[in-house]
Amino acid sequence: MKTDIHPIYFAKASVKCACGNSFIVGSTKEFIETEICAKCHPFYTKKEKVLDSLGRVQKFKDKLAKVQPKKVHHVKSREAGISPEEKLFNMVKKVKAKKETKTI
Repeated sequence: MKTDIHPIYFAKASVKCACGNSFIVGSTKEFIETEICAKCHPFYTKKEKVLDSLGRVQKFKDKLAKVQPKKVHHVKSREAGISPEEKLFNMVKKVKAKKETKTI
């Protein structure tokens, strides 16, 4: 293996966030500046931040409010009134028909 190819590792590299939070981590850089950390990130703080450019989010919400849910039509099964014996007979009949077409 080659020697002296790895960068210097700083076990106590300091990180400073734009919100003012600072902490220590291990890194190949001695000092790191970041814009978002766990203290100010919306996922960890449970606060929603929506960057709405040109009102697109509001347009989407308005459009979604106008749309009414589609009615679902329930289709009755053709086999609803058939007894289990008749269902079995029909299944056997279909299997036999498939076998006959394959043996040609």
